[in-house]
Amino acid sequence: MNRPHQRIGSVSNAHVGADFERVALEFFATHGIQLTRNFPIELGLAKKKLHAFDLGSSQPKVLVECKSHRWTAGARVPSAKMTVWNEAMYYFHLAPSAYRKILFVLHDRREAVGESLLAYYQRTYSHLIPDGVEFIERDEVTGSVVEVRPG
Repeated sequence: MNRPHQRIGSVSNAHVGADFERVALEFFATHGIQLTRNFPIELGLAKKKLHAFDLGSSQPKVLVECKSHRWTAGARVPSAKMTVWNEAMYYFHLAPSAYRKILFVLHDRREAVGESLLAYYQRTYSHLIPDGVEFIERDEVTGSVVEVRPG
């Protein structure tokens, strides 16, 4: 079956995302932070509505969005995926200021020594990143965190 937008070697993109959330849960647990999946919190401007962050906790107050996106074939920018990252930034902007906000992403470089997708995002969309948002890049090959950086 031809699935041009599906990650090669995966059952489905939903499985890829769920697997990456499990990796993030384990990462935070090793740092003493127990998070739950689909953590609901009220967000909004004039009116509030429940939004479920990928991971979160009320004690300590932490909200995490997980993105396991890659550069496209041919090392082009995955524009639709960047829109999803922008949406995450908007949700972080709307979230209560008492919460720590973290975007946990897959480390993916355009070329062996090129720019990572996160570095590209921060350079191109810095005007949409709320103050205080933290970024964690995880290398799926080594299992290590490549970089932790503020927005």
